[in-house]
Amino acid sequence: MPDPDGHLFTCSPMKPELSVVIPVYNEESGLAQLFARAYPALDALGISYEIIFVNDGSRDKSASILAEQFQRRPDVTRVVLFNGNYGQHMAILAGFAATRGNITVTLDADLQNPPEEIGNLVAKIREGYDYVGSIRRNRQDAAWRGLASKAMNRLREKITRIKMTDQGNMLRAYGRNVIDLVNQCREVNTFVPALAYTFARNPTEIVVEHEERSAGESKYSLYSLIRLNFDLVTGFSLVPLQFFSLLGIALSFVSAALFILLIIRRFVMGAEVQGVFTLFAISFFLMGVILFGIGLLGEYVGRIYLQVRARPRYVIQAVLQSEDADAPEPQTARLRAMTGEPESGDAGIVAGARRS
Repeated sequence: MPDPDGHLFTCSPMKPELSVVIPVYNEESGLAQLFARAYPALDALGISYEIIFVNDGSRDKSASILAEQFQRRPDVTRVVLFNGNYGQHMAILAGFAATRGNITVTLDADLQNPPEEIGNLVAKIREGYDYVGSIRRNRQDAAWRGLASKAMNRLREKITRIKMTDQGNMLRAYGRNVIDLVNQCREVNTFVPALAYTFARNPTEIVVEHEERSAGESKYSLYSLIRLNFDLVTGFSLVPLQFFSLLGIALSFVSAALFILLIIRRFVMGAEVQGVFTLFAISFFLMGVILFGIGLLGEYVGRIYLQVRARPRYVIQAVLQSEDADAPEPQTARLRAMTGEPESGDAGIVAGARRS
């Protein structure tokens, strides 16, 4: 469909070999350093590439900085602008829907993962792997985050059978077959690396460097990390529900045994009031277990509720990309405007686009 100016949103017929997806949220202070390192690192690979920045509703000047960078390098830069904040993983999924390369790499904008490591991931993909995870050699995060991450890694692997040594590291590479399958999924809440892992035929991992955040502060609070791990566990396994079913059965047998014991004591020893506080303690413990189980069940029901509403996972305000990526001179960006459902393969709705 044409935009208000009568132009069509079109993709370059020349497909790059590598697509790099970078979600951006309030990163204005660090984008200059990201540009200064990412583009030279990719130019040095000697292959065709594109960088897809997805602005996740930033409240600072990130969107305008990305637009300026698009004007500087329109041949290899594409910018997707959300109309609000939908989360890092929705931004990555929007980037996946826009990729054209045979290899796709995800990279955080905070430069904790060096862009110079992208070449190592690409080399590993060329060895025949279709999913390459990464393990941070020396994490530069707070101690509590490192400990919490290790604990959740162990728990998640036992529950979901998804093997990711360092689940919090988003520097990963995916083959085209994995990206195409991920693009067919319509989960409202998901964890992208785990989702991609389930589709990989030949996954592997490599060790990469890890640096301190170049500027700004982490966008993940403790609550955000807890929510993310709930999504990871409940989105890829029914084990928690099965565990509580078994726990309920076990507690029923224990309760029956305790009831029989109390009846026997009543006939043997007569009426007594001892042990009242013990019974209160047991009752409060069981109530805690019940409430936790109800909360866990609520997580699954909530996921079903969000899914059946069938609302778009994100809304794209505009897409900045050149009409011809191989043109020697910068071209005017063409924007796609839609008011209904997106084309097949799009994960969200593109709305309110205007010429930039």
